[in-house]
Amino acid sequence: MSHRVWCEAATLLLPPGGAVGGLSAAWLWGVDLLPLTAPPPVSVVIPHGRRLRGTPYLAIVHAVLPADDVTTLAGVPVTTPARTAFDLGRQRNKADAVIALDAMLHRRLITKRRVEELIGVRRGLRGVPALRCALAFADHRTESPMESRVRLLLHDAGLPAPVPQHRIFAGRRFLARVDFAYPGERLVIEYEGDHHRERHVFRFDVARLNDLHAAGWRVIRLTADDVLRSPAETARRIEATLRSTIRLTA
Repeated sequence: MSHRVWCEAATLLLPPGGAVGGLSAAWLWGVDLLPLTAPPPVSVVIPHGRRLRGTPYLAIVHAVLPADDVTTLAGVPVTTPARTAFDLGRQRNKADAVIALDAMLHRRLITKRRVEELIGVRRGLRGVPALRCALAFADHRTESPMESRVRLLLHDAGLPAPVPQHRIFAGRRFLARVDFAYPGERLVIEYEGDHHRERHVFRFDVARLNDLHAAGWRVIRLTADDVLRSPAETARRIEATLRSTIRLTA
């Protein structure tokens, strides 16, 4: 059963003024950040003073929910993209907040200015300082949750911010659009998901990597283990490569 069906079922239980929100609202808006549970619970926002019987299939949040923050999407009452981003950006986990904001910015569901406007009229709500920090760091050029985590890894290690989705040319010949680049140091950082193991993708990657090396670029390829299990070691490796590259070009 699709998550949409679960959302539609949840709306039958909502009290007046309630709406699908959080990760479920993001999913309805086209941003899939749902946990890999079967089925993931439906996130709903309920105005203070309203009641809803809890079930394992609902993640219920009681909050101030003005009518302007709710719209209807294919018959389902749902928080607007700006309110959805506002709520997801206030999560305690900084990585989850940045991932959500990056994804919604990338899909052009929100702008930073629109979320800042909402902060201005909702500044007293919990988590707004964390949202401000996450929003300042968010970048619409980030194309996946793991790319968001790579950016955070570099930031938290105190390394310079790379250029996301950098286009590389050899003369007039286009070589590649890479996940991250330090153009001055001619260093590329690529996150390799599991799909890179597929035969046709692997062959394309080898040819692309050879082209980049031939053009004088160094390439660091990261896996999920590098980002999630050994971030400090990964940051040290990138920093060492940056330092050596700077020495070589000095």
